[in-house]
Amino acid sequence: MNLQRAKRYLGLIALCQLAACSIIPGHHMSQFSRQSSVEMPTKENDEAILKRLNIQTIDANLIIELEKDYSNFSLSPDNVANHYFDYRIGSKTIKGVPAEDEPYTQYRVGPRDVLNITVWDHPELTIPAGQFRSAEAAGNVVGEDGTFFYPYVGVVQAAGRTVEEIREELTRRLSKYIEFVQLDVRVAAYRSQRVYVVGEVEQPGVQLVQDIPLTVLEAINRAGGVKPDADLRNIVLTRNDRTYSINLLSLYEGGDVTQNVLLQHGDVLNVPDNALNKVFVLGETNHFVAGGAIGRSRSLAMNKARMTLVEALSEAGGLDQETSDPARIFVFRGGLGKPEIYHLDAKSPDALLLADRFPLHPRDVIYVDRAEGIRWNQIIGQIQPTINLLNAFDGALRVQPLLRRPSP
Repeated sequence: MNLQRAKRYLGLIALCQLAACSIIPGHHMSQFSRQSSVEMPTKENDEAILKRLNIQTIDANLIIELEKDYSNFSLSPDNVANHYFDYRIGSKTIKGVPAEDEPYTQYRVGPRDVLNITVWDHPELTIPAGQFRSAEAAGNVVGEDGTFFYPYVGVVQAAGRTVEEIREELTRRLSKYIEFVQLDVRVAAYRSQRVYVVGEVEQPGVQLVQDIPLTVLEAINRAGGVKPDADLRNIVLTRNDRTYSINLLSLYEGGDVTQNVLLQHGDVLNVPDNALNKVFVLGETNHFVAGGAIGRSRSLAMNKARMTLVEALSEAGGLDQETSDPARIFVFRGGLGKPEIYHLDAKSPDALLLADRFPLHPRDVIYVDRAEGIRWNQIIGQIQPTINLLNAFDGALRVQPLLRRPSP
């Protein structure tokens, strides 16, 4: 009798669990909701409010509307990937670097630079320390005050001046002692102006500004180029206590030469990584092995902050054919303080054509719901061994009295 009662209890538990499957959120809702079940913080008219979000269906009309909005295109200045970096780290970078007050034409000498001065037919002025010393070792070093000393001339102001201006002054002042002065001035060593390149480059460090103008592209090339994890959209230039955002992807692929900024002394060029440019895939996708553990959830780095819904599902291993419900694929988006929810019904493979034209944003969460009845099958799978054990135990009790009955 007790065994029969235990079996009935197990059956009632299974039925209760089956009913719960249809009403507990997160397992599988019997009726599809068109609004979020909880209120989400969002912004309307620059004011933070709480509201339930409408779930938007990914269909042809939505794709047309998204493609009309130019900000969804990768190289658009208003693309969310160009702003998400500042939003997440809370920086106050300025988009674009203002044009220089004075365009770079020639190198201007500064303190610690070494000048090589040649006076023709006067070797005593050209190489006073001997002919076997290098021009850098035997040259005239510009002092911290921006001046240097030269025989018969005295103290010469060099900082902030071009080599042509220095040559004209030396020629004029030496003409009092030398007839028909023929003089040349060159920079033997560039030491005064420095630029710092840090972050996701192969060889971070200090770079010296020379007579050839140093641009952002030139500085990155000198540093060995960027690493695969670099975020080309959000390079940060720090100049005079202000930060500017530079989009090298627009330069490489869109030909926007205004992004190739001319660098100045003291600039810090930071190439960040793309850790913020990720999407997350959860739910009923195929298993993968990570560090010896088997799981379903995955985070995917967006190549150049570009990825579609199909690409994300594919890189996550695809849908689990046994447990997933292709009709219930969701995209949760919360970037830049404006959360949104999208739904894709992929029961028909044709819907994947729409998903391939649905652009993802950084930090999007993709959730693949489980198929209806999977929870019930799991419960049955858990209870079935107990029922089998009770059946075996019940059979053993019935056989035992027969074994004890004395033989006639």
